[in-house]
Amino acid sequence: MPARTQQRESPKPERMASFAAIVKQAAEPAADGPWWFVVLPRDVSERLPRRGRTSVQGRINGAPFLVTLEPDGKLSHWLKIDKALLKAARATAGSEASVELSAVEQEPEPQVPAALQALLDASPDALATWNATTTLARVDWIHWIESAKQPRTRSKRTNEAASMLASGKGRVCCFDPSGYYAKSMCAPQGKV
Repeated sequence: MPARTQQRESPKPERMASFAAIVKQAAEPAADGPWWFVVLPRDVSERLPRRGRTSVQGRINGAPFLVTLEPDGKLSHWLKIDKALLKAARATAGSEASVELSAVEQEPEPQVPAALQALLDASPDALATWNATTTLARVDWIHWIESAKQPRTRSKRTNEAASMLASGKGRVCCFDPSGYYAKSMCAPQGKV
């Protein structure tokens, strides 16, 4: 069985990693239309500070970005490219892009889903635990909630998170943020 790499101490990220990748269009469009992505080579991903969601800054074909990478379930990551970044990078689906990226020095605070925020606001104990956790712990709580595919499961996890936080639990348990062991996460499917 492979080592649980997301729990090992990660090496310091290099200043900037460079690689070439094929831009793929997601097979399933978002509510606001099509979107694109690239999958990071595993060796580039290994230089990042964690296997779960990780914020990076960089350039694609010279166009700057600041994004949070998503885990691909294979101990690597994928980068979502929206329409504005695709245009700025002068890239198209199927084209090869030059990508440079590095981990941000400090992970930004995650956007708290409205349903979770309402439950935190309604429970002083849950809010106190939430505020006492680290930014990465909050990223993992939100990732655990949002990684559920069904709205009903997301709602259940939101309620469970508030309950666990209210009881003083600072980290979500039994959640592999890389998706490697649970196989719950993967890179999106590209259009053929």
